[in-house]
Amino acid sequence: MTAIDTNTLDIEARRARRFARIDKADAWLNVFGLSWMTPILKAAAGDNPRTQAGEIWRLLGVPLLAIAIFLTLWATLAPKVQTSLGAVPGPAQVWEQVGELHQDAVREGEREAAFYDRQDARNAEHIASGNEDRFRDRAYTGKPTYYDQIWTSIKTVLFGFLIASAVAIPLGIAAGLSITANAALNPLIQIFKPVSPLAWLPIVTMIVSAVYSTNDGMFSKSFLISAITVTLCSLWPTLINTSLGVASIDKDLVSVSRVLKMNTYTKITKLVLPSALPLIFTGLRLSLGVGWMVLIAAEMLAQNPGLGKFVWDEFQNGSSQSLARIMVAVLTIGIIGFLLDRVMYALQSMFTFSNNR
Repeated sequence: MTAIDTNTLDIEARRARRFARIDKADAWLNVFGLSWMTPILKAAAGDNPRTQAGEIWRLLGVPLLAIAIFLTLWATLAPKVQTSLGAVPGPAQVWEQVGELHQDAVREGEREAAFYDRQDARNAEHIASGNEDRFRDRAYTGKPTYYDQIWTSIKTVLFGFLIASAVAIPLGIAAGLSITANAALNPLIQIFKPVSPLAWLPIVTMIVSAVYSTNDGMFSKSFLISAITVTLCSLWPTLINTSLGVASIDKDLVSVSRVLKMNTYTKITKLVLPSALPLIFTGLRLSLGVGWMVLIAAEMLAQNPGLGKFVWDEFQNGSSQSLARIMVAVLTIGIIGFLLDRVMYALQSMFTFSNNR
């Protein structure tokens, strides 16, 4: 009887450890949008199957059903809408263009590789014949692929977002700690926060063109124009949320910092930032989302390389495939925006977790 009781206790202990590990993993599954895996793991570990089946249906079944209904409505209604470019493409036509864009990228990659192979062969011949002065090292100037456009947009938005964060976080901390700084910054925030990127873009273009007259530097002129426009439009959510988070710190903690005679740097790093971190990250997530939307508009208007220019070029092209390719770009923009937000949420969870340890 004692042996049976011991075995039962061991089984229950192992079961409890399994569920503890699942609960710990659940926090990270939520971060990456995989919360539907938790009930699957719990069901596999022996939890109530009916309860977990209900959770799986709610977390996975319902979203998949909603997507299926959306695709069905899209496929049914799209052919009935006629535009200047023909009928609105359905999911099948859009997916077909995904494959076409991928094949275009593969073919362009093959052309680039062939170009460099030919250049290397010519240069090797010149060196062998003693004509080193005829050696040429030219960069391939072919048409950018769809993947190139995606990567250009991601680089641009991240660069503009990092500049915006570097400006907004210190200013937000200053505004949250000092009534005077808040009084000085508040009018500027209220005036410039509502300004559209379409209004900033001409000003930024003229200033960058005047100051950065060549494209021989580290960054191209078009890249800087788009990135600075993103910066000007995306820094406000971070600035406002940082200021709010710093200003809402518990007054008792501020009093403790005075008693301990903390210097400004220690006060900010050990007290202010850890307490304000959740709101700061909320501002960063909002800023990144705003920056991504602003970038696409800026690329379309200024014809700078990126997804925005891809959309505008396809619209101007007016071929039978253009509308489907535009819809591919729209879905790509949405998916990338979602992934950028997930990355920021993951970083927030990592910093918050390490802060709370």
